[in-house]
Amino acid sequence: MPVFDTVHAPLAHWAEATPRTVAIDDGVTRLDFAALAQQVAARAAALRQSHPSAVCWVDDVPDAAAQLLDFLAILAAGRTAAVSDPDWPPAVREQILARVAAGVGAETALAKTTSSSPFYIGFTSGSSGLPKGFRRSHGSWTSSFDICLESFGAGAAATMLVPGRLSHSTFLFGALLGLWSGAGVRLQSRFAPGPALDTLACSGDQGAGAMVAVPSQLILMLELAQRRKLPAMPGVQLLMIGGAPWNRARTPELRQLFPQARIIEFYGASETSFIAWTDSDASLPDHVVGRPFSNVEVRIDATAPDIPGLIYVRSPMVFTDYVTLRDSDEQPALLRDGDWLSVRDVGHLDERGRLHLLGRQQRMLLAQGKNLFPEEVESVLTTHPAVAAASVQGIADAVRGVQIAALLKVTDPVSPEALVAWCRERLEPYKIPRRFYTCNDWPLTPSGKTDHKQLAQRLDDPAMPTLTTR
Repeated sequence: MPVFDTVHAPLAHWAEATPRTVAIDDGVTRLDFAALAQQVAARAAALRQSHPSAVCWVDDVPDAAAQLLDFLAILAAGRTAAVSDPDWPPAVREQILARVAAGVGAETALAKTTSSSPFYIGFTSGSSGLPKGFRRSHGSWTSSFDICLESFGAGAAATMLVPGRLSHSTFLFGALLGLWSGAGVRLQSRFAPGPALDTLACSGDQGAGAMVAVPSQLILMLELAQRRKLPAMPGVQLLMIGGAPWNRARTPELRQLFPQARIIEFYGASETSFIAWTDSDASLPDHVVGRPFSNVEVRIDATAPDIPGLIYVRSPMVFTDYVTLRDSDEQPALLRDGDWLSVRDVGHLDERGRLHLLGRQQRMLLAQGKNLFPEEVESVLTTHPAVAAASVQGIADAVRGVQIAALLKVTDPVSPEALVAWCRERLEPYKIPRRFYTCNDWPLTPSGKTDHKQLAQRLDDPAMPTLTTR
């Protein structure tokens, strides 16, 4: 691979080296590298004439290929591409656009784009209720592409299936990785398990040998493949799983469907990019997220040796800044210490150099005088065959300080006694929920994660279906 300083730099290289290789295909638009580079250059030239400001918003259209083309043209014009979410209500969209404009001020496009230049503004959930905009430099993602290719092997350079909106940074990264490697990308504007499986099963330039996905997508794909009794797909070389914890009890099913694939779980955040990774293995403890990437340093700030503490990272992949935060009380829980950065995740490194993630400091509960991380309990509950999703919350209790409650999305009937017994085999007694609720209309954030804040609000509803009170 040649050395590229900017995210869009490979387009010209692959347009010359492999001009007829399909670069992007979303089922509507199909472009080879030569055509893609030509269209990007033409649009970039027009943008330079018509748009002097530093930030351009990517067109909010349903066609993923058109969005990616627009994104690349903005970069080639020397601007920063801001990617909105189509599900934002009009009032939210109006506020965010105004805040981005205020956040970048009178910045104008740079005369020359370098690795330190900003290229992307994405959005993640914020404590104020408004998504918060984070800005990334070219170098932060070119370093991420390179470390993918170094760490994950040949599969990372295969044609990439990206089954989700480009407003989700995980999917945008996967799409750009496919272009970076020269293998191309197959896009889905909205995830559908059937077409995703068809693409992975297909050979030639219609198919894909790699996929980046969130756990909920893989579960739906596994269930559909089992219902249809689909044969194994040996052409798949790599599955990259991120965005939320993967239920490793189902890794053997993935291996059966994709027998030649390397199944990778990666851990990180919008602000940090990659932190750690591991080959998925059902025997791994749930809270092990793997070893740090080779270009990432990790330190644990704990109050005493051999106990969990705040995870700090230092790497060339971290973000630049936020661009939508207006008041000091809206500042997120991000911590900086020189080059070190923490999103307040809590964990520890073991003697083998593996990072153990216990949870986010902001969600930590004090139960019976002890620290409890909801993520640990949720991980145990979702390994139960009848539980598809879980959210663990604290309910104020005059005696205990807090009672542990679990909101569940269940796929089959399950008794509270069975859930308690399941937890008792895997958790200390104080971590076992005392109340269980069911919720079938499970709320998700725009990035496909459980919306714990919305579920916490539902606990105030006296009509919330209850399994039991212990």
